[in-house]
Amino acid sequence: MGIKIVALQSGQTLYALNSQKLLMPASNNKLYTCAAALEKLGSDYRFKTFLLRHGNNLILKGGGDPDLTIDQLDSLARITAKKINLVDTLFVDESFLDSLHYGQGWMWDEGAWWYAAPISAMSLNDNCIDFYVDPGELGQPARLAINPQTEYIQLVNQSTTVNDTVDFKKFKIDRDWAGRTNLFTITGEILDTATTDTFYRNLHDAASFSGIIFSELLEEHGTTVKNILPGKGFINLDTLAVHISDSLLLSAYNLMHESDNLTAELFTKTMAVSDTTTGNWKDGLRIIKTFLADSAGMDTSLLRLADGSGVSRYTLTSADQIIELLTYMYGSSHKDDFLYTLPGGGSNSTLKNRLESVHSKVKAKTGGLTGVSCLSGYIFSEKYGPMAFSMLMNGYIGAATPFKKLQDRIVAAII
Repeated sequence: MGIKIVALQSGQTLYALNSQKLLMPASNNKLYTCAAALEKLGSDYRFKTFLLRHGNNLILKGGGDPDLTIDQLDSLARITAKKINLVDTLFVDESFLDSLHYGQGWMWDEGAWWYAAPISAMSLNDNCIDFYVDPGELGQPARLAINPQTEYIQLVNQSTTVNDTVDFKKFKIDRDWAGRTNLFTITGEILDTATTDTFYRNLHDAASFSGIIFSELLEEHGTTVKNILPGKGFINLDTLAVHISDSLLLSAYNLMHESDNLTAELFTKTMAVSDTTTGNWKDGLRIIKTFLADSAGMDTSLLRLADGSGVSRYTLTSADQIIELLTYMYGSSHKDDFLYTLPGGGSNSTLKNRLESVHSKVKAKTGGLTGVSCLSGYIFSEKYGPMAFSMLMNGYIGAATPFKKLQDRIVAAII
């Protein structure tokens, strides 16, 4: 366990326990990534998704947009369908970033959970399928609706609708992640009185998913696509359309409120993009560490960054280091933007149902892995003024609930 609490106006350390100890920050690592992106890319940075043409071929080129939606891709399809009736080959280009789709130290068996979605420059719908589940007739499988509707996935529904919980089997949606396919199997039981439940499951090969969805959208608008292939390195292309994202600041808000790992890694890689360099983790993490050293004044010789999100258990930092970052950001020109991205107590975020009574007096980022629970951010205390705090708790067995309650009690006591 590492804890540090500092009054920002006086610089006084009010409490410290093992604050120099290197620990796994989990999603508290996103504090570093978000701050670096605001400084290096800028709050008004925009991600661009290009639709290019070469003869009767189309190139869908991703620009690392973490928030690209089906409706936004459909807008590109509508523009295309007005100009082209037949596409020989739709090439999907994800070369804006490198071809490594999973971070160093990510667990191989994270499976189909949304938080382990693959990282691609051509991402769409969080690289997930959304499942909406309702009970069917008694004894029959659950009723499923999916978004987007696509032939890219296969479904085997072996679930059962029941009217009691005797020997109740948990409802599950699993993907054949070990076989690297998009075969989803639905098992377990659902009560006939259940209301609609929503499940998010990641996909294998995000770029191909984007290509298939775009092809299906084109077909809906009357344009036929013969082939879909990966591609890169095209020259002498005509630009048919460009989708420009909302500002990076809004993506950063989603990053911190939803603790979205995909966004964190796309930020990290995008920071490394230059005229001669494809976005990649190695250079992106180096840029984050350089920012922490040069701007925040941190001694990064002991900092271990393996990814931008904190999913990796190879990522290690200390409460001291997080306090240095929080102190710098509070005094920087990015203060207001950074505070905007952080959830308040009880908000519709990872702090939901926590610190509700002190909602306006705390802005903080949670972090959690198995055996890891962290909370770091700012407290606005009547007695001490603005404060930075970091609590990194590692190495326990069992539920995180007691540690979250301890963190909340400490925050409430300071306020």
